[in-house]
Amino acid sequence: MITTGTNATGGTSLPLVRRFEAAGFRAWPAASVHYDGTWVVRLNAGHPAKRLNSVNPLDPGDVQNIEERVERAARWFEAYGRAPTFRLSPLSGRPISDYLDSQNWQTMSESLVMRANLDDLPVDNAILQIPLKDIGRFINAAMAVHAIDPALRPGLTEIISSIHAEAGLFVLEDQGTPLATAVCVHDGDLAGLFEIATGPRERGKGYGRRVVLSALRWARLRGAQQAWLQVEADNAPALRLYNAIGFSEVYRYHYRRPPGA
Repeated sequence: MITTGTNATGGTSLPLVRRFEAAGFRAWPAASVHYDGTWVVRLNAGHPAKRLNSVNPLDPGDVQNIEERVERAARWFEAYGRAPTFRLSPLSGRPISDYLDSQNWQTMSESLVMRANLDDLPVDNAILQIPLKDIGRFINAAMAVHAIDPALRPGLTEIISSIHAEAGLFVLEDQGTPLATAVCVHDGDLAGLFEIATGPRERGKGYGRRVVLSALRWARLRGAQQAWLQVEADNAPALRLYNAIGFSEVYRYHYRRPPGA
């Protein structure tokens, strides 16, 4: 059975959040990582994704010298040509949000972290698909399905090539035309899902479900026991898919940026 990720008082289980935050950092690595106490500053010159270019506070009690540390982080972002961005999860202390509010930082892009026990999912009936070994072929498929700007190809290639854990690259095709993609990162007993997408003309046909379950069957055969993923809170079709498969919410996070950024 899936637990809710909450403690006896109804709050989010911080050890559980820490576990998934750490798994996310390992599974989708930034090119450059700086530490300011327990604030993790992740930056990537080759890809603009916010999860790769953000400050991630990881201890609710680490809230000293906030103004000075925000300014220091902003200089790192400036060096990369990026807008300063904070990613605030339940591990972020309330005084950080209060300070950003006082500086009129905008709130944007709320996302959910979801998980499921693989024993509870219908993975045994999924297609047993062999993941691609050719990163270039996967990148081609992902860019076609996502309609990604070609300029981001080197950055996406660098990210996937930098994953240290075992990564399965999955593409569902029809006569050589990519229909759906997913990256499944097997990390101990966890299976993290990334780059899940279905081509715009192919949505609603079950391809997303098929590629996700195939990826999870592969991970389960390698010892994974839990699956997890991140999804934007306003992505209603994706949320319907993940809920239907059997995922449930663990916690949420959101991003903050300065006014006008």
